[in-house]
Amino acid sequence: MREIEKEKEKASLWQVAKAVFWSFAGVRKKSDLEKDAEMIQPYQVVIGGLIGGLVFVVSILLVVKWITS
Repeated sequence: MREIEKEKEKASLWQVAKAVFWSFAGVRKKSDLEKDAEMIQPYQVVIGGLIGGLVFVVSILLVVKWITS
């Protein structure tokens, strides 16, 4: 008989955001990393990273503008 493949559980927006944030910070538990690797799709990481990077750059620019004004 053919094996029926289990459908992967997809990661939520919150899980992707949390994984990207902790990756930016450089701190990850091995168990969390393995769990994320099972659930998060590569395109979710790319989109989350781009959005996270954009938010980071805009935040830095706003802080610099606020301090220099």
